[in-house]
Amino acid sequence: MTPNPPPVTGAWREGDRPGRRRWLPLPGPVPGARIAYETWGTLNADRSNAVLVEHALTGDSHAAGPPEPGHPTTGWWDGVIGPGRAVDTSRYFVICPNVLGGCQGTTGPSTIAPDGRAWGSRFPKVGIREQVAAEVALADALGITRWAAVLGGSMGGMRALEWAVDLPDRVATLLLLACPAAASAEQIAWASPQLHAIRADPDWHDGDYYDKPHGPLLGLGVARRIAHVTYRSEPELADRFGRDHQEDGRYAVESYLDHHADKLFHRFDAGSYVLLTEAMNNHDIGVDRGGIEAALARVTARTVVAGVDSDRLYPLYQQERLAAGIPTAEGDLRVITSSAGHDGFLTETAQLAALLKELL
Repeated sequence: MTPNPPPVTGAWREGDRPGRRRWLPLPGPVPGARIAYETWGTLNADRSNAVLVEHALTGDSHAAGPPEPGHPTTGWWDGVIGPGRAVDTSRYFVICPNVLGGCQGTTGPSTIAPDGRAWGSRFPKVGIREQVAAEVALADALGITRWAAVLGGSMGGMRALEWAVDLPDRVATLLLLACPAAASAEQIAWASPQLHAIRADPDWHDGDYYDKPHGPLLGLGVARRIAHVTYRSEPELADRFGRDHQEDGRYAVESYLDHHADKLFHRFDAGSYVLLTEAMNNHDIGVDRGGIEAALARVTARTVVAGVDSDRLYPLYQQERLAAGIPTAEGDLRVITSSAGHDGFLTETAQLAALLKELL
């Protein structure tokens, strides 16, 4: 049986449960916009020890720390951020902002606009470059003119790369994990049925469902099921679930996908999912820069590029192109060995820690 979605849109409402979040007003095309972020450690006197951590599609600013009000789960990179850890917060001042267009504190489609209605379909189609522009405003407001490091995987890696290409003088070191220079046809193809599933849900209402009893949670759940298959590897699924059945006759792997869809219902908004997925589809670091190789040649940060050997969503050839094209890349592509597929950039804590210690 498919889990029953909660009778809400699924969006975390800005200001409901602030937790550790802080907010900063944002300039730009969205009136009243603000960016949410979390910090760990202490900014030093010359503001030279700041590290920017970039989250992936359904991540948020809670990169480290325990579950608490506003943060129902442990920080998504908790194993590598903290005192004495690879990203040592007794040495570095770590910042993780929630992405523009998201639903975890930063203004997005679910945010209430100045007219008292949710932005919904009226929210601008922001891409990776606009998201980084919002982070630039945050850095400027905090007086951070140069990051000691910018770290990101998947969609977060796209933003990290944009920082290093567009503002090379502001990035000292760079870690790119499981991300491409541009979205491929297959990645756009995988995204297409996810977007169709949400938009085909009768509760989608062309993106203006926030004043309705229900949001497009069934469509969001289908989208998450499709996405999660791409996040893991076929050998892992075969090893964990095989063709096992549950007592109700359903396959165990189906229950696994239902579980991840149900988790997303309670913490993410379908409008943000659509907007951010389209931003990832549109990612191409070479647009208006003379092509990908010309864009990568602009990077001056000491760079480590890594991919996951079992990643079928962002396969290793895409990271090989980054490592080959960035003139300041440190040696060859680093390969994370994992059966977890794309999610290995989150789960393989020991290997991630080694990469981070090498960089920092």
